[in-house]
Amino acid sequence: MSNFLIKTLLSRYPDPENLINNLCWPSTSRPDIEKIEALTVLIKELSNKSQEERFISKVQSVIWDQCVPLLQMISSADDGGKDLLSAVCGLFAVCVSVCQADDVPGQVLHVLLQVLMTRDDGNHETDRLNVDVAIEVTAVLLSSISYDGDIISRTLSCTLSCVKDLSDSIISKIIVRIWFTILKSCNKEAESEVLRQIWDDLLSWHQRDQTESASARVLLCLTALSDHLYSSETSQNRPDPRRSQRFFRAIQAGLTHKDSVTRKRALYLLTRCVALAEIKKEDVFTSEEPHTDEILFRWAPEKQQLLREFWEDFALVLETLEENQIHVIRPVLNRIDMLVETTATDIQGGLFSPSWLLCVYQRMFHSENKAVMKEGVNHLLELKALHRSAFALAFSQFVIGPLMDVLAESSLYHRAPQQNIRDCPELGVKLQIFVVNFFSSLPEENRGSVLLQLIQRLGSRQWCAVPLLFLSQALFCLSPCPLLGSDGLNAFREVLRCTMITHQVLLRGASQCFLLHAALCLTDVTTVSLDEIFGFLVHFRADESLCRGTALWKELCNWLQTNEGRFRLTDGDLGSSVELRTATSNSKGASIFIYVQQRLKTFLTVPANTDQTGSLPDPGEAELLARTVLLTADLQQTRSEEPGLELLLQPLLDVLRRLSTNVYLVLHKTDKSLQLLLRLLQLHRRRSDTEKENEDVVAVALKTHMLSVVDSVQEFLLRRLSGELRELCDVERSELYLSVLRELVLTYSTVSWYGSNLQQNYIPKLTTHCLRILNEPSEQNPSVSGQVQRVVSMATLALLCDMADRGVLKSQSEAMRSLHSLTNYFYPSSSSQHLNQTLLKPTTATVSHPEDGLLLKDWGRIVAQFIGNQWMCLSFLQKTAGTPRAPEAPEILRAAVDALALLPGHLVLPVLDFMASVLPQQVVLCEESLCVEAICASWKVVQALSTNPHDFWSTLQGFVRLAFNQGLLQLTEEQNPRITACIQQIVSELMELAQVRSGVFNVLIQHCCETWLPSGAAEGVQSDAVFSTALLHLNILTEACVYGPVFRRDQRLVQEVQSYVEQLGDTCAANTAVSSDNRDDQYPRVCALAFLCRLNPSNHLHQRLMEELVQRLLRKDAEISKSKVRYYSNSIQHRVKNRVWQTLLLLLHKLRPEFVSDCVLSHVCEAGFCSNQASVKYLIEWALILILHQNPSHIQNLWNCFSLDHEKTKTSICTFLSVLVHMNVLLPKLQDKEVQWRRAVEVSLQWCFSHNFSVRLYALLALKRVWELEDARVHTEENLGGLTTVVQACLQQAEAMQNTGNAMKNWSRIQEHFFFSAFHPIRDYSVETIFQTFPSLSELAEDEWLPLWKFESFVVFPICTALPLKNHASDLGELQPGDWIQQDKGDLEQEERWAEVQKKITPWKLSVQEQEPELIAQQRAARLGKLTSSLLVVASLIDKPTNLGGLCRTCEIFGAKALVLDSLRHINDKQFQALSVSSELWLPMLEVKPAELSDYLQLKKREGYWVIGVEQTSNSQSLQDYTFPERSLLLLGNEREGIPANLLQLVDVCVEIPQHGVTRSLNVHVSAALLVWEYTRQHLGQNPAAPLC
Repeated sequence: MSNFLIKTLLSRYPDPENLINNLCWPSTSRPDIEKIEALTVLIKELSNKSQEERFISKVQSVIWDQCVPLLQMISSADDGGKDLLSAVCGLFAVCVSVCQADDVPGQVLHVLLQVLMTRDDGNHETDRLNVDVAIEVTAVLLSSISYDGDIISRTLSCTLSCVKDLSDSIISKIIVRIWFTILKSCNKEAESEVLRQIWDDLLSWHQRDQTESASARVLLCLTALSDHLYSSETSQNRPDPRRSQRFFRAIQAGLTHKDSVTRKRALYLLTRCVALAEIKKEDVFTSEEPHTDEILFRWAPEKQQLLREFWEDFALVLETLEENQIHVIRPVLNRIDMLVETTATDIQGGLFSPSWLLCVYQRMFHSENKAVMKEGVNHLLELKALHRSAFALAFSQFVIGPLMDVLAESSLYHRAPQQNIRDCPELGVKLQIFVVNFFSSLPEENRGSVLLQLIQRLGSRQWCAVPLLFLSQALFCLSPCPLLGSDGLNAFREVLRCTMITHQVLLRGASQCFLLHAALCLTDVTTVSLDEIFGFLVHFRADESLCRGTALWKELCNWLQTNEGRFRLTDGDLGSSVELRTATSNSKGASIFIYVQQRLKTFLTVPANTDQTGSLPDPGEAELLARTVLLTADLQQTRSEEPGLELLLQPLLDVLRRLSTNVYLVLHKTDKSLQLLLRLLQLHRRRSDTEKENEDVVAVALKTHMLSVVDSVQEFLLRRLSGELRELCDVERSELYLSVLRELVLTYSTVSWYGSNLQQNYIPKLTTHCLRILNEPSEQNPSVSGQVQRVVSMATLALLCDMADRGVLKSQSEAMRSLHSLTNYFYPSSSSQHLNQTLLKPTTATVSHPEDGLLLKDWGRIVAQFIGNQWMCLSFLQKTAGTPRAPEAPEILRAAVDALALLPGHLVLPVLDFMASVLPQQVVLCEESLCVEAICASWKVVQALSTNPHDFWSTLQGFVRLAFNQGLLQLTEEQNPRITACIQQIVSELMELAQVRSGVFNVLIQHCCETWLPSGAAEGVQSDAVFSTALLHLNILTEACVYGPVFRRDQRLVQEVQSYVEQLGDTCAANTAVSSDNRDDQYPRVCALAFLCRLNPSNHLHQRLMEELVQRLLRKDAEISKSKVRYYSNSIQHRVKNRVWQTLLLLLHKLRPEFVSDCVLSHVCEAGFCSNQASVKYLIEWALILILHQNPSHIQNLWNCFSLDHEKTKTSICTFLSVLVHMNVLLPKLQDKEVQWRRAVEVSLQWCFSHNFSVRLYALLALKRVWELEDARVHTEENLGGLTTVVQACLQQAEAMQNTGNAMKNWSRIQEHFFFSAFHPIRDYSVETIFQTFPSLSELAEDEWLPLWKFESFVVFPICTALPLKNHASDLGELQPGDWIQQDKGDLEQEERWAEVQKKITPWKLSVQEQEPELIAQQRAARLGKLTSSLLVVASLIDKPTNLGGLCRTCEIFGAKALVLDSLRHINDKQFQALSVSSELWLPMLEVKPAELSDYLQLKKREGYWVIGVEQTSNSQSLQDYTFPERSLLLLGNEREGIPANLLQLVDVCVEIPQHGVTRSLNVHVSAALLVWEYTRQHLGQNPAAPLC
């Protein structure tokens, strides 16, 4: 409503209050925008004339009764009401300005701030403002009143609180609408105070809460305020970013943030700060933290050039790292070197803080690209600046923190391409060098503390096996130095205790070895006691690392000997007794022998009043003491002293001697003595293979002393096992007794008098007592004592049966006869009631000991063990006593199947062994369905254990012995179709499991090969019958020949690192302590190949197997060729084909000539026509040469290959030309040498004229080699006719190639290629050439090679003169891999390859974040100082998002004023954004519909714009001749129709682009780009733009 109408109304209606009332609306209704605008104008006009109290009161009512309800209505509306909100805010602003004197603004502000402070609780009330509306109204309020310090302070306090909690979008609105409004309304002094309040609050929050969320919010706010913070204004109260330590802490946190926008904000703030410092030319440095010596930022005018170069390089590096592409990042890595060198040189000057370099490395460590991450780690590890003491100290906390974190990434440890599989990974080598240099560079007073922190860091997280191994090895490489005390040992202990639980056994053992060596070298022995040392050693497992006879054990003994007498004595230690102090009075430390002696006495000292019942003592103390005793004995042996074991063990021997005679001996004392005896017997046998047992003085002495107490111990065990054990806690105690008995039998069974007494007296007595207990009638109400006796008796019998099964007992001894009497117990004539016999749970009324009540909860485990022990006995009886009676067979097999369902996984092995003995003989007696059920149930048990490495492998081996027993393998499909089908299905599922678990197929193929062809077995009818089963299961052997799954990278890494540890040999004690498991993924192939090499060609069954296997392999190759016309190098198809042809070459010399000529030769020729990878191609060519060499009469097959359809032989003909290159091998075997030689010349010459360059090269080489065979070239020039001239001309042309660039290189390379130079098909025919040399020279992946050491260590490989294991000639193996086809490979050094990579770097002044919420494009551009032209580009006629996106990018780059589209919805289109790359954020975008385009063009013409049509017309001007006016508007036509006729009438001029091609149309985006650039070029001089990158 115009002011004229308002004045007219006021003149006719003198009472303004009534007029206001008429324009007001009910609070529940939604008025028209025009009505609100009218009321606004009215109040504004009245405010200029009247300030009466009634008027002000009425205006206040408008605020509360009209504006506030309407704002609440807008808040609850779905459409948002943007136009309505704008109108209400206009009314609100006028009203507030009228009521400013009555504290109305303060009251309204209170309501608005309450909205901001209220967090969303999910209740969307209709009478409450939403946050967006409150922000907008607050901004209007602040802009409508004069400056009020109280209101400003309250608003800032509230909004600063909101910054910490609300979303980023709301925070952006608060900054833009509220903070900017406040700053705009302030004078200079007030602006400084506002900035100071915001500055202090934000940085204090960041200092308190250093989280990623806080860093992101703080940097968002500071970036938005950057124009105010970096102002040239100076004030005492105004924050100066250049001098704030807290500010730069926030910057550094932002530079390493996970969010890319936050990182860019941080870099933008930093570069603005540097630019400000350069402009002001003041000497500044950060000084807010007096307690720290580090200055994060400093600017010295006299060093301006150096400082500017440093920060430019720093920004360049960080900007480049945002690319996340290694080929883009590598070129700027040298800049990091410059940064490091500059910082290291100035480390004392304080210009550059090393913490900025850490930001660069941490950014690389956090990269999503693992290659970038690895590059960063390698770069840091190779820093020479870290050799400087001060620099190393500055980096120490970064090494302990972020570097250790990134080193936990397993993928970094993959070997480099040039490394072999058994080499230490490149990162592992660098890590060793780095750790040594780093700690040697640290100041001496800091080395110990930094090392301790690093080890504590190792123990503070869960590590994967590979990173921990190489970090431990790096510590292993440190030079001996006393840096650590008790805290260091505790830190090492935490690493052992917390981080290695789930690691692979070998890698875990190797890590233990490295850590123990490091601990020995780095511990200050004067600060640790022997208690601490031996308590630390107990954490190293004997079956993984620290066992007797290893290099590690000897090193430990030498270390103890060197440092004896230097260990610290403490009053609280056992070693501080009077005897020990007396014995060491002449020294400053503890004597180990006296310490151990006192420790042993204390261990065996048990008060007489100790409870005679209860659980066993902790075995850990016995473990510690046993190892300590053996170490002490070996320590004395190293001194060439008597071991002194008798004196040392005297307390133990005294207790053991009294076991059988002193019935009142304290039970805990006997338990402890037996625990110690058990560990001594177990640990003393763990020796290396290099030392014979009879030369081990300590072991011999230990066995001799223990032999004197064997009778006493065994009598005690006999008494206790024969009925004295009656409590539930005695079940665990019986396990100790039986373990001791087992060790005694294994240790002394070779002693004649002991063995005789054992077998004639002891075992029969024990067996009789146990059977007596088991045969007692069952109690009606089972008691604890009765059931425990039965459990112990069955466990005892199971142990005796197991010992007999191991061959410890003689077959005709009394002990064996007594054990055979178990048959009557398990197979009574009446029934089979003792199969799977369970134990009823005792009632609580029979419990006599408090602990037994708790143990009853574990009764199920006891019953399971009881059933498992029954099957241990049954398995023994089955193997020795024979098959049960026929009527019982189905019942027994059914009981075994039931046992598999009853028992846990770790107890099923005896059941599987029993079934393996029973099932093959009972197939005829039992129903086939029951046999199938037994096999399937067994397989399900194996599958269920696949994630349990402790029990899986033994169970798998038991299952393989069962399902692939010789008897079952002999079954045919006609005889037992269901069983054979079941076995075939299991083979298929087992192969699938083998793809997940390395080593599964190894178990099967090893068993089958040994079953089919046992080592050392003589040939005969029986052996042939067994071997014939291989023909029934040839699929297993076929799969083994091509087996070798392609592992995931993490699996392959573990395999390769294990190979590296294995090659360390005895220097790593883990290789001695950990038994080899043959789980290498190449073992199945090696095993199958060794089996094939053992076959006898004269045996018809062997010959038949080889021929059927060859046919299967050829079919597999043909199937791959048909399914994959082309396959990639090192793909699974490539690998399988390669394995097929390797196996064929291995068998070729064993095959019958008739079979080769009839079945093999044609397949080989056909395979030559397929598209093969290089390695497969060479094997096919070799096979063809060998076949023709052995069967020269079939040479015509080779000539036929050259006569096929030329389309098929386009490039595959090279395979057969390669055979002709080796004509010197074939020709001596041929009958008509002259004819065949001429044929070879003719064929080669024919292909010398091929259109294909590669074919011509092969043909020329073949022609040259054939022509050089002088002994066969008996034809004269007359006999050859004109061919001689042609041949000579071709050969001259080939030699002339040497002067023609790439042709010269290719001709030289093909002649030098290994297959045509050093390789000889007959001389080099060996296992080494086929499986190692050829794959390596063919550039096959190294994990596909089969090195000789695998054939020598995995299997016993047969010696064969026709196919030797090693190649006698060495020249072939000395060649380097390479193929002439790969031109110029490796010619460029790495630095040259990356020298000219394109990288677009954003100028500093354009480094602001891409997304600045709520700022329109003009504001963003103005903030950056971006220059724009007057050019308007109108694209409303274009509808393809891709064209519009590219056009947007072009217009923004060249500074167009605006881009006009038909709809702004295009901006959100993914195709548009893919080409615009965020340029729409910096370029004003306008929406003009095509229907409105005519009016828009006329409007712009009136504003002085010259409308230019991009179109070809009869009057078009050429672009190269046209001069653009400054105010130009480019009108672009539609992609298909161009510019419509009605719009062409409005165009001032049409411009066309000169063209010279046939196609008369350019893409509309390309056309527009050319015109925009031409406009920019013409106006550059008038309006210079920023440099283009």
